[in-house]
Amino acid sequence: MNFNSNSGSQQLFKNAKKPLKLTLGISPCPNDCFIFDAIIHNKIDTEGLEFEVFMEDVESLNQKAFNAELDITKLSFNAYAYLTKPYQLLNSGSALGKNCGPLLIAKDDTYLKSPFSKLQIAIPGKYTTANLLLSLAYPEAKNKVEMLFSDIEDALISGKVQLGLIIHENRFTFEQKGLKKIIDLGEYWEKLTNTPIPLGGIVIKRNFPDDLKHKFNRILRNSIAFAFANPISSRNFVKANAQSLSDDVIFKHIELYVNNYSLDLGVDGKQALKLLYDKAQEKGLIKRIQENIFL
Repeated sequence: MNFNSNSGSQQLFKNAKKPLKLTLGISPCPNDCFIFDAIIHNKIDTEGLEFEVFMEDVESLNQKAFNAELDITKLSFNAYAYLTKPYQLLNSGSALGKNCGPLLIAKDDTYLKSPFSKLQIAIPGKYTTANLLLSLAYPEAKNKVEMLFSDIEDALISGKVQLGLIIHENRFTFEQKGLKKIIDLGEYWEKLTNTPIPLGGIVIKRNFPDDLKHKFNRILRNSIAFAFANPISSRNFVKANAQSLSDDVIFKHIELYVNNYSLDLGVDGKQALKLLYDKAQEKGLIKRIQENIFL
């Protein structure tokens, strides 16, 4: 892991000629395209900032963050537990909510014939929040296979794995492929804590000047507000990156993952994330976090 930072960053930004260009990592999922559309396509005032956009699946973005490759990026909250030193969480842009957690699914009931600890489980990445929730709910689940989230359903159907942990839009498509839900880990979390499930957020390099951090947070909040006020505006951008998703699945995806917590974490959102980290620390899944994670 490379946590090297530029010790002269404060002076660098003071001396930078406008516009300042920052690297920005987002996923191609409908929720990210929806909230970042106005920024990327200059539909709002970006206050002198420009962005070089990197669009990859969330686990790939997690890995880039471990190498400190991006100035600002979408990050799983599980990954962020390891990256609180180089990055700070923005108040806007997070994915939290009710009934939006990852699902553990199977092809049929044959998985019941084996001990859970022996079952091979496809997961969408070691550092995804989905995997952290799976470890909280089923600490005995150790036989995991990492793969791209969109490949998990096919891996189940072909018999490569016995169970699959799905995220994003796959929660809307797995039943159409004859697969069945074992548990909704979002429901598990909500029953355990009575709080919304924190899935991921937008982080910015901690060593950036505070005024730059707050500026981008303001720009991001304005972008989300613009998207809410003009929901049709981002349609072409969303659909261009949604692969073969139907309009109905795209709409459900955005409705599920973009909400008031996306505009601002607020007290409830921050408390939910703190609770997630507390539970994970109690189970020995992550180390205790020393830094102030919130902007």
